[in-house]
Amino acid sequence: MDLPSTSSQSTLQTVAVVGLGTMGTGIAEVLVRAGREVIGIDSSEGATRRATASLAAATARSVARGRLTEEEREGVLARLRTYTELEAAAGADLVIEVVPEDYELKHRIFTELDAIVRPDAILATGTNALSVTRLAAESLRPERVLGLHFFNPAPAMKLVEVVSSVLTAPPAVEAVTALARDLGKEPVAVGDRPGFVADGLLFGYLNQAAAMYESKYASREDIDAAMRLGCGLPMGPLALLDLIGVDTARTVLDAMYASSGDRLHAPAPILGHLAEAGLTGQKSGRGFYTYAEPGSSEIVRDAQTPLEGGRLGEGRPVSSVGVAGSGTMASGIAQVFAQAGYAVVLAARSPEKAEAAKAAIGKSLGRAVSKGRLTEEAAAETLARITPAGSLEAFAEVDLAVEAVAEDLAVKQELFATLDKVCKPGAVLATTTSSLPVIACARATSRPQDVIGMHFFNPAPAMKLVEVVRTVLTSDDVHATVRAVCTKVRKHPVDCGDRAGFIVNALLFPYLNNAIKMVEQHYATLDDIDAAMKLGGGYPMGPFELLDVVGLDVSLAIEKVLHKEFREPGLAPSPLLEHLVAAGCLGRKTGRGFREYARR
Repeated sequence: MDLPSTSSQSTLQTVAVVGLGTMGTGIAEVLVRAGREVIGIDSSEGATRRATASLAAATARSVARGRLTEEEREGVLARLRTYTELEAAAGADLVIEVVPEDYELKHRIFTELDAIVRPDAILATGTNALSVTRLAAESLRPERVLGLHFFNPAPAMKLVEVVSSVLTAPPAVEAVTALARDLGKEPVAVGDRPGFVADGLLFGYLNQAAAMYESKYASREDIDAAMRLGCGLPMGPLALLDLIGVDTARTVLDAMYASSGDRLHAPAPILGHLAEAGLTGQKSGRGFYTYAEPGSSEIVRDAQTPLEGGRLGEGRPVSSVGVAGSGTMASGIAQVFAQAGYAVVLAARSPEKAEAAKAAIGKSLGRAVSKGRLTEEAAAETLARITPAGSLEAFAEVDLAVEAVAEDLAVKQELFATLDKVCKPGAVLATTTSSLPVIACARATSRPQDVIGMHFFNPAPAMKLVEVVRTVLTSDDVHATVRAVCTKVRKHPVDCGDRAGFIVNALLFPYLNNAIKMVEQHYATLDDIDAAMKLGGGYPMGPFELLDVVGLDVSLAIEKVLHKEFREPGLAPSPLLEHLVAAGCLGRKTGRGFREYARR
């Protein structure tokens, strides 16, 4: 049969959209604004009316903002015609199906379309969880069936995943790819597996966040704040599950688990419990959070909402802080404390290293002055509060000692044994470890009740998050002290227990590892995966960009710690990552990681 190709892409002028829910209505809007004739089909007359009203409202806003003329608006509205019967798709060049994620329903629609549309028409499914190959194989013309996965809200989101099965004809792929570009979208070519690229990575992460909450490891507010502030994500995972729909997430994860057998994709039981209780998220008015009303995004207080400042007792007074280390993290933390008014002792292995670290802080403050974020007077006062020292003996009178040395347990334990000897009774001892057990540092002292984790994020002056890590021996007043200090230095503290990865790394690095496995399996390219996560997931960086910035050796070390602690086969580090580290390709710092970088 003949199918459209890129050279005849203009033949995709009439597009039928089957299913006029939120996604179908959004896709229809994108198409008519781009000059396509759209046949909107839904069995519900109410849905067709809402779709027409939605387009009228959206285009009216565009006219009010000067983005459309009234004449152009009338043309856009005229290009959408709505119907309640599938027969209306008879003349379409392309049909995009976006009905609910139910295979039998989609199969029935495709079977009916086979008898309705022209032989050269392309049939696309908008599924993100079901098998495109199965739909194609059970169609009369499998070569014309593919997946076309838009992201919600379709008018705003740039990503479109173009999904080929082994049966799809290349001209069909070329035609819809060209159409996607003409719509102003970024098409990414992917193969047929549940979740494709963006949702395939996203839903595993969401599932782990749900399981973390279910285990009572951290509160819903702290999990969401940690991923927003620690990773720069637009929404926390539990709020995002409520937006997507808990039932929808469970369906996608069920399909992913059936395909992969990876226990990390087995839906967390809480997703099933919430879905079966009808607590599906924003659309029902309650999910992980409670909302003002069904369909509202306004979160309201419920029984789980923490009381403002009501859960902590009295802390210890802190006026002076010691920071141990001379690297980027140590100098950044020292700057944070000094800017907040604390007297800071910055101790390194030698007076020269300590002076160099203080000089680095001076340069950082100078940059802030040049950008208008700080006055010269405030910068000078901040720097004057920092006293460099070549020995931990200088910590004798500090109220809080924070170590930021190498991520090596033996090194940290030796340092804590020294702090135990030199710091005064009652001083709080904190480690900035991101992956090592805090309790192992605490047990190197005679006062484990005074030891706690304070995991800052790099660069410390800019990043707002601090993970506050209690061990089973940390005293309540030490916990209250560190929470109060975090607030004073204008950081957002989140509470978590002493287990590998805490919140952020425990959710972030399995996602990064899964992205590497996609490349390893030749499922998608680095560029397509990075584009998918930035455009489809709202991530500030794609996974491979982030891995190269963090350092592949650092990433591998964290993944090994997570795998050792949780013993999940799906957490085993990707062999590709291990091979790159063994070859000395560690990312930007060596000039080559997953990508090559110009030497400076």
